[in-house]
Amino acid sequence: MAITSEGVREIFKGLENGDGAAFFERVADDVDWTVMGTHPLAGHYPSKKAFVEGTFSKLSQVLPKGAQLHVEDLLVKGDQVVELHSLATAKNGMRFDNRYCWVVYFRNNVIVRVRAYLDSAMVARLFEENPIG
Repeated sequence: MAITSEGVREIFKGLENGDGAAFFERVADDVDWTVMGTHPLAGHYPSKKAFVEGTFSKLSQVLPKGAQLHVEDLLVKGDQVVELHSLATAKNGMRFDNRYCWVVYFRNNVIVRVRAYLDSAMVARLFEENPIG
């Protein structure tokens, strides 16, 4: 079954509503996820567990209400490109208004590979101003 814009929006609804668990139910355990850049979240994550530990677990320490990701635009054509934005606030009050482009690959309506692009300088500043242990 082909993925549709409506289906992608449904998958990402969990992230938009602060329910990361609902979103991650639709991510393969062996997802191949790369966060591009040269910042504390950048890297290659060969599994869902590694990705969550390397990104969302760190973000939860500096963004009390999470990343607050929202789908801005979709381009559905075989592989998916999902543009998101974050309107979160850090512990120190810094506005974390970041923009993302995720190139998302699906198999059987499950996310199996992602290439994520974002504002590296903003992420670096977030962690400089809000250090974690």
